[in-house]
Amino acid sequence: MLHRDYLLEVISQFVETVMRALELAKVKADPEAAKEVEAAVAGLLDLDQEVALQLTPDSLVTMLLLSGVGDSLADYVTYAMRELADAYDGMGKHDLAALRREQAHAVADSFGCDFEVVPEEFA
Repeated sequence: MLHRDYLLEVISQFVETVMRALELAKVKADPEAAKEVEAAVAGLLDLDQEVALQLTPDSLVTMLLLSGVGDSLADYVTYAMRELADAYDGMGKHDLAALRREQAHAVADSFGCDFEVVPEEFA
């Protein structure tokens, strides 16, 4: 019960941070807001932001697996990374967008998520 409550709180904070930051990143092409999304994803993995998001797609999946909560968070990470890729495309950072999209696909494929689904909390 305590683990579930903790996980729900982590997800709630993640969703709140990501929703606000993604809106700024996509609508205003704000690179600092994009960094906030990256920091939120790195926080889920308990890793430094610079380290976490330079990982290859397969290594990012491995870190999610090692976190012990990857199954519970994969949909959220997939969505955040997919939307972040779109934001980076809008900023003209196409290489970074491609990496984020590849990471999102790797997470979705590894955890059996639908790449196109928007988690209920983000809808």
